[in-house]
Amino acid sequence: MISKAHTKYIQSLRHKKFRDETGLFFAEGPKLVYDLLSAGTFNCKEIFALPQWIDEHAAMLANLNQTSFTAIKDFELEKISALTTPHEVLAVFEKSRPDEQFDAAGKITLALDEVQDPGNLGTIIRIADWFGIANIVCAGGTADMYNPKVVQSTMGSLGRVNIVYTNLPAWLKRNNTVKIYAATLQGQDVRTIGILIEGIIIIGNEAAGISEQVLALATEKITIHKAGLAESLNAAVATGIILSHTR
Repeated sequence: MISKAHTKYIQSLRHKKFRDETGLFFAEGPKLVYDLLSAGTFNCKEIFALPQWIDEHAAMLANLNQTSFTAIKDFELEKISALTTPHEVLAVFEKSRPDEQFDAAGKITLALDEVQDPGNLGTIIRIADWFGIANIVCAGGTADMYNPKVVQSTMGSLGRVNIVYTNLPAWLKRNNTVKIYAATLQGQDVRTIGILIEGIIIIGNEAAGISEQVLALATEKITIHKAGLAESLNAAVATGIILSHTR
């Protein structure tokens, strides 16, 4: 059984304020929880699961010496879940410390200038993982990587991509020896860029695009060829298209 106090505590982790205060976040569903446990990036503090899930994963759980396990019923999982249809397991993890001193030279890095939609951020993290992008640098106004919607939409990639929140203009200035590509509506056709071995690719805010301060630091503006009449592309979709042409 799970107490009312514990239920409220888990529900509170849906809000950034309490995630920041506790240094915790949660993930749900068998595949996502399994992937995060396997990645080992985040220490797992607690697992709340249906008895059959605990039985099925007994061998893996035996290696989690500092994790508590609570068998709960369906109606209890519904109370703590942020999903419309809860699925077997919810795990509470400790946040990790990102590698803020990684070297941008010799690799492709994504930089997000206040991408605010949690679904977009989660999908971008998943896309980065697909294309082997190890690091994402986020401006302060970017959605919280531990938002339940972000965590869920990463499908486990959250544990495999290093995500740093920082002053983006200052970070770009410190890494100005690496070519900086800004994704804009006008610029060089990304299809002509070719495969990149090194570079920083900036993706802007869904509505406002890349801020003038950040754009001024770009080495080159790139764009996705448009044949139709759509005004713009979703930030995550644009990221995938750009990486598919440059990776």
